[in-house]
Amino acid sequence: MPFEYLTLEQAVEVHRKTVEISGGGALGHLELGKLDGVLDHIKNDDYYPTIEDKLTHLFFSTCKFHCFQDGNKRIAITLSAQMLLLNGYLYCVSRFLRDMENISYHVAAGNIGKGLLREIIAAHLAMDSENESLKLKILNAISGQPHETPL
Repeated sequence: MPFEYLTLEQAVEVHRKTVEISGGGALGHLELGKLDGVLDHIKNDDYYPTIEDKLTHLFFSTCKFHCFQDGNKRIAITLSAQMLLLNGYLYCVSRFLRDMENISYHVAAGNIGKGLLREIIAAHLAMDSENESLKLKILNAISGQPHETPL
């Protein structure tokens, strides 16, 4: 089954709604070209063959690239959730929205890298909330202890 993808226009609209509903902030754009590149790049199945790979790159890049004046961590979460919805992953979206808030902060701060983020996203999709090994990796990462899963 082919993946469904967001357009740049949809992403900008998701950003507007996210900022509006989540308590405000600036709506200005800084680097829409970067966002457009990310949205296009995740379509390449050679680089991103699975939904986990596509979501990881989308989440990580939108969180780190500062495409908008405000709400970059929020937009990482909501664009990823929208991608989940578009591709039939309704069962995990609510939990994803709730649990990824703290993760987005630590991605933005540089504590959680792309490899660990992929593990976190894969665990969410698998509904594996009791993964003790992953919990320890997250704890080590956010407490400043070096441990990064290679990507």
